[in-house]
Amino acid sequence: MTTTGRSATRREALAGAGALGIGIAFSGALSELFAGTAAAQGLGRTGYGPLVPDPKGLLDLPKGFRYRVLSREGDPLRSGEGAVPSNHDGMSAFEGRGGRVHLVRNHENRADGKVPVPAVEGLTYDPAGKGGCTALTLDSRNHVLSERVAIAGTAVNCAGGPTPWGTWLTCEETEDKAGTNGYAKDHGFIFEVDPVDPRRTGAVPLTAMGRFQHEAIAVDPRCGVVYETEDAFQKPFGLFYRFLPDRPLGGRGSLRAGGRLQAMRVPGVPDLSSVQETGAAFDGIEWVDVPDPQAARTPIRLQDFGRRGITHAQKLEGCYWGGRSVYFVSSFARSAEGSAADHFGQVWRYDPDRRRLTLVIVFGPDTDVQLPGESPDNICLAPSGGLMVCEDGEGAQHVYGVTRRGEVYAMARNRQDIGTPEEPEWGEFAGVTFSPDGETMYVNCYRPGTTFAVTGPWRR
Repeated sequence: MTTTGRSATRREALAGAGALGIGIAFSGALSELFAGTAAAQGLGRTGYGPLVPDPKGLLDLPKGFRYRVLSREGDPLRSGEGAVPSNHDGMSAFEGRGGRVHLVRNHENRADGKVPVPAVEGLTYDPAGKGGCTALTLDSRNHVLSERVAIAGTAVNCAGGPTPWGTWLTCEETEDKAGTNGYAKDHGFIFEVDPVDPRRTGAVPLTAMGRFQHEAIAVDPRCGVVYETEDAFQKPFGLFYRFLPDRPLGGRGSLRAGGRLQAMRVPGVPDLSSVQETGAAFDGIEWVDVPDPQAARTPIRLQDFGRRGITHAQKLEGCYWGGRSVYFVSSFARSAEGSAADHFGQVWRYDPDRRRLTLVIVFGPDTDVQLPGESPDNICLAPSGGLMVCEDGEGAQHVYGVTRRGEVYAMARNRQDIGTPEEPEWGEFAGVTFSPDGETMYVNCYRPGTTFAVTGPWRR
């Protein structure tokens, strides 16, 4: 172990994130930088200015910005296949021809999902599953040209990630097997979705990539290795994986050819939460073959990885490729729930060329960042070079921006009250992403499911 760390202040942490120059590294951890809903009142003096109340009561934005509602839960899909499903979550935007944009949107429906993804022949994995993805095609002015089912019959489609060849890998955040919650097939897989023509990819589980509580993925564009996070917030906690495909960078459908799934072992570190010093680095990272990737009898994180064990971490979420490294996040750790130590968010960087793992940043409780709240779902790089972060906490929900100088500001506020007058409640944001030309921010409201396109002076 080599350590060159020190505790990070809030401003140093954010400034360091901007210096990375990539929209990675803080999915989850940034939740602790924000003082919840009360912070929105004071953040308007930075970024793009204060939020202006929306007379329609949907989305507050700074002056000069405007939104278009692309799609809402319960409305008819333009394909005529049924209704727009519930629980809008992870999303990505892909470049199309003639200025068109293809959006692929996850629907994190569990067995009790209010509006399921409609079952479509050739695109349905398990007729009992209510999750899946829908795909929208937009013109250059963000008018919806088409909206259709991209995959159906899956479960708890939370996040995922894009591939270098222009498809979306949607992840099931569940381990339910056939016979559980009425499912006819095992769940807990990754599925590939073609944003232009979903029938090219169908509904085929990529079983070799493992069956566990998937959260997100990132692909090394140089060699095709796929990194995967496991969102397990109850002990035994999740693992960080890599998948070595038999047909690396083979394009659409190539991941079906199989490969080898491995889990990360950090020598001498059974639990990542025990590392508290920003800049702590570990060389000689090991990758251990997963005994049973299908978890036929035992969840992967409980399987026998040998006498030296394996490295776990509570609540592994975001996973992004940037530069020559993969970044992943443990959004919190709580000793009361079984973690080795407490923190309000860790950001890790793994450099595969050097086989080195580095703690990019850690928040609380022993730093000067002492803010409660839940982790955001998504993050992306803004055209200005800063970050956009979706809030998932209590009270009114926001999309926050972070400038390169480390200033935090409110970019959007959800006005859709889904609670009661006695107990108001607002749906979280998710799936924030930008169009390939950087002119539009797309973002979902999880509940009620709503997809917005936000335009304005992004490059100011």
